[in-house]
Amino acid sequence: MKMINEILPDDVKRKLENGEILHIVDVREDEEWESGHIRGAKHLPLGSLEQRHGELGKGQEIIVVCRSGNRSGMACGLLDSLGYHVTNMPGGMMEWNGEIVTGR
Repeated sequence: MKMINEILPDDVKRKLENGEILHIVDVREDEEWESGHIRGAKHLPLGSLEQRHGELGKGQEIIVVCRSGNRSGMACGLLDSLGYHVTNMPGGMMEWNGEIVTGR
C-alpha cells in the first residue's frame, strides 16, 4: 500500500497565515462541519466522496481533514486511487488551533 503524505495542523495553519492558497477538503458530517471548520475549506462528507470527487481538481494538492485523522485517511486512500494528489492532516480538527468558521 502506498504511503499517503501527511501535514500537521500547525503546518497547515502556518501556511494559511503566510497567505498560501491551500485546497482543503473536510470530510466530516454536516453537523460536525457546521460546528466549526477551517476557513476556505470545501465540505465533502466521506459518504458522498465517491459521487462528488469530480468537484475537486486533479492537478492540485488537496489537504484532507476530519475530526481526528481517521476518516481523512480513508478519504485520502480513495482519492489517491482516483488519481488525486492528497495529503492527510493527522490529528484533524481535534488538534486544530487556528481560526474556525461555524455554520454552513
